[in-house]
Amino acid sequence: MKRQFLLILFCVTFCLQALHAQAAASLTNEQKNWLTKANRHEKSGWIYLHIEGGPKERGFQYGYLLAREIKEAIRVLSEDWKYQTAIDWSWFVRKAGEILTAKVDSENITEINGMVEGMSNADVSTTRNELVALNGYIELMWYWWPSVKDSIKDNSRFPIRESCSSFIATGSMTADGKIVLGHNSMVGYQSPFCNIILDILPEQGHRIIMQAFTGFIHSGTDFFVTDAGLVGSETTIGGFYPFDPNGAPEFSRMRHATQYASSIDGWCEMMKKNNNGGYANAWLIGDINTNEIARLELGLKYVGFEKKKDGYFLGSNVAENLNILRFETKSEETNIKLSSVARRVRWKQLMKENAGKINIELAKAMEADHYDTFLKINNPGTRSICGHWELDPQTSTTSKPFEPGGTVDGKVVDSKMAKKMSFLARWGSACGTAFDAKIFLDEHPQFDWMTGLLKDRPSQPWTEFKAGER
Repeated sequence: MKRQFLLILFCVTFCLQALHAQAAASLTNEQKNWLTKANRHEKSGWIYLHIEGGPKERGFQYGYLLAREIKEAIRVLSEDWKYQTAIDWSWFVRKAGEILTAKVDSENITEINGMVEGMSNADVSTTRNELVALNGYIELMWYWWPSVKDSIKDNSRFPIRESCSSFIATGSMTADGKIVLGHNSMVGYQSPFCNIILDILPEQGHRIIMQAFTGFIHSGTDFFVTDAGLVGSETTIGGFYPFDPNGAPEFSRMRHATQYASSIDGWCEMMKKNNNGGYANAWLIGDINTNEIARLELGLKYVGFEKKKDGYFLGSNVAENLNILRFETKSEETNIKLSSVARRVRWKQLMKENAGKINIELAKAMEADHYDTFLKINNPGTRSICGHWELDPQTSTTSKPFEPGGTVDGKVVDSKMAKKMSFLARWGSACGTAFDAKIFLDEHPQFDWMTGLLKDRPSQPWTEFKAGER
């Protein structure tokens, strides 16, 4: 039996190598040259991808080297969309083309076209509109779709989850007086993986190293460092609802700002230009050259902006700007049963307890914090900064019990690391708790529709990533 298995394994490996060789042989000399500048490798659960050059060149490298992963991300996303809405994925792709494609700036659309070509050369077919749908799925599914779904069908879902936790601190708050930034992403575990470390060396603009969802030319989870000295993260503004289909996609504006801005003010102005309200976020931005930090709360009609050289800003999905909170969200800011409010309270406790001491190690510990300020106990669940919805019976909130979702990573950076274009990241959970998809589905059969979509996330260590790794 073992011999037969080894024979099968050898045949499969040989066929895959032959297919790869065949695909490589079909590359033009120009495409082969492009690929010599790029590389991918894997460590601690992450896929590190370096791309460089002009937009088409970068896109080709990305599409060719991550073709299989992008195909899988689209499969997972399309099945999730179909289950939630009972509408075909092709319909969603067509709508993305109608609403977003023409509004993506020329450099970003050229990069996406390059991705299509790169994937095609790796024998994976897609279209420009499908990759636009992939890159814009957060703003379309969470913001556009809720605004139109009742005219199409009145029981479709896709609620805007309260998710992601972040802080940025400087001056008297930190151990060395410089900037420290921490962030974790909270999503449904069936979402396409956001385990990409994307190192972009563009022909024009600034170098970027950032976390990204598979196939995104921006980040999506939005944790980045640039060689202009900017560091940044975001958390969604909970309960936000306005959307302007005539505005420019958030993903296009974010990528452009991060690549071309040389200051906090410049970055924020680029984000505000032709804003569509999609993926409305509280952005936490720092400039290691000036030691300044800022919070940009970007609604649709209303914008909140604060900047300082001493203190901190927090992100827990509660709008701090009163105009955004009252006129553009349906959020409650005092109901501590809610995740966003409970985490907001906890962040303020942690800032007070650790004032003057915040460094990388404390940042890692805070992003992995499990204290529930409603129950007043350590309790990993929906209300903890390191979220574990899958462990929470939800007896005191209106969310679904044991929903498979929560924190899927942790990232921290300080000024010293940012100067070297590096940061620390942990894949799987900020606290290191593993997730076993089979065990979960066996224990919670109400989610059996996710079979084949949920994937294991073993416990992984904190790992440093740097621009220019090979």
